[in-house]
Parts: sequence; structure tokens; C-alpha cells
Amino acid sequence: MAKFSWRKAAVVAAVVPLVALSACSSQGGKPADAGGGAAAGQVAGTDRIKVALITHAAAGDTFWDIVRKGAEEASAKDNVELLYTSDPEAGRQAQLVQQAIDQKVDGIAVTLATPDALKDVLKKATDAGIPVVSLNAGESVSAQLGAFTHFGSNEQLAGEAVGTRLAAEGYKHPVCVIQQQGHVGLEARCAGVKAKVPATEILYVDGKDMTAVQSTATAKLQAAKDADVIIGLGAPITLTLLKSVSDAGSSSKVASFDLNADLAQKIVDGAVIFTVDQQPWLQGYMSVDSLWQAKRGGFKIGGGQPVLTGPTIVDKSNASDVLKFAQQGVR
Repeated sequence: MAKFSWRKAAVVAAVVPLVALSACSSQGGKPADAGGGAAAGQVAGTDRIKVALITHAAAGDTFWDIVRKGAEEASAKDNVELLYTSDPEAGRQAQLVQQAIDQKVDGIAVTLATPDALKDVLKKATDAGIPVVSLNAGESVSAQLGAFTHFGSNEQLAGEAVGTRLAAEGYKHPVCVIQQQGHVGLEARCAGVKAKVPATEILYVDGKDMTAVQSTATAKLQAAKDADVIIGLGAPITLTLLKSVSDAGSSSKVASFDLNADLAQKIVDGAVIFTVDQQPWLQGYMSVDSLWQAKRGGFKIGGGQPVLTGPTIVDKSNASDVLKFAQQGVR
């Protein structure tokens, strides 16, 4: 995979996969079936603990199934009862954090796509002595909100990596599609692209309505005749943008962030030029494992710094290998 020089060093953590568990996203604040301990394989010889994983996942986004699968595998190894809940609405996600506090969990892993909505309730968690880690979104504010580390990709640098790649390949007029306005990570991705390709345009769409995504992007491509590449910030969005390119009769190429098996296949087929993978399985796995390590020995992975799980470039040169893992649900 392509390598980039990052302005801050990543902390490397060793992860040994054991047993993959099947998973699907939980929505609307309802807890999923507790994960951990049910799979074959050796379980840690420590007392059972309870960990809440609370994300801003939207219905149908396969990215979060991969995050959850990593968390469930760590739970199985670490003798953890995993409580997974999610809600894309910031206020309801904050309520889920409060619910976890009320349940007296031993640790909380949370995404910080909308940090202002979560800061007060996370203070309640840390005041109650509950260790917190963040994942996926909110790296820049994670420590301020009480998390002892963050697992994810630096989104600004990921965007710059995409912009650098596009510029090197001669693209001059990207359209960067943001499916949730105000999401700090998505905004940072497009800002990073624009830093390297200044003519980049931002297109906001409603990521909860794929029909609207398709029609909005089609209209944009019909109007912006000089657009030479359109960038999706998640696999389901990117797969929809492929339809928009066809509908618009556009010659624009398609690039992406994130990954699932269908997107990996499109890269193998040449329909998508590349994607930037932030390795979400690792984000879920390491979030749960780090909270278990904190409970069993007071260990604080990361030394107060974010632990980077990406980005890595997946293109036609390596997509066939990545596809095999994506089909297993671990990429």
C-alpha cells in the first residue's frame, strides 16, 4: 500500500485477530445483543466487564458493521460484555452516553462527529470515574473531552493524501461530496483535498436519502462540465455517485474514502480509481481492547496521543488482495 509521511507519529499497537463474529448495525438507541464471550477461542482470565460502544452510525452504512465486528472480536477475547448502540442525531447520541453511565459500565468508546453535543455528558462519565476513548471522528478534541486516547485516521492528512494523489494524476477540478454537513471529520477530508487541489468544489447531500444523493450529484455533474473527478466520503455514497456519473453522461472519474467489499470490487474492475482506507475494524477492536487494558492494569495505550489506524491507499495495484479481507468483513 502507498505510504505517506505524517506530521505526527502514529502509535503502533499489536493486534492479534482471533475469531471473527458476524454483526449488523444497531439503530435508534436500542442496544445490540451483547457481544463477547460467546465465540470459540480463549477468553482472557480476567473478571467480566461491561463496555459501551456508542457511534453516530446511520442506517445502512456498512462501514459501522466493520467497526462493530472488530469490537466484538476484542470483546470475545477480553471477556467483555459489549453494549453497542448508535444514533446519527447528536442529541440522541448524547442520551445513549448518559444511558451507559446509568448502567455503570466499566468503559465507554464513543465517536465524536459532533463534539459540542457530547462534551457535557462525557464530563459526567469521567467525573463518575468511567474511562473513555474516542474513535473514528473527533481526534482534535478527544483529549479535551476526557478521552485518554483516540483511534482513527487523521482526516485532514487523509484528505491531503487524496489531493496529492489526484494532483499527481492530473486532476484539476474535483467535486468532494459531503453527506452530513457539520460532521468534523468529513469537513476535514474535503478541506485536505482542497488544500492540495484549490479548485475543489464542495457538494453537500443528504446521506440518509440515497435517491436524493444520486439526483443532487447528477445535477451537479451536468452543470459542472469541467469536473474531472467526484469524490465520495464513504463506500455507499461512492457507489451511488457511480450511478450519478452514468446518469449525467459525465466523463468524471470516481474516487473514494473508506471501503467495503462492493467498493473494493469496483476498484478491481476499474470503475473507481482508488479509495483511502482508515481500517475501521482496527478502530473497533482497539477501542474495546484499550478499555480492557485500562481496567486490568491501568494501561493507557497511546501515551496521551491519538493512535492512527490509517490512512492507506487502496488502488488497482492492491485491491484484489484487499477484496479478500473485505469479503470477510474485516476491511
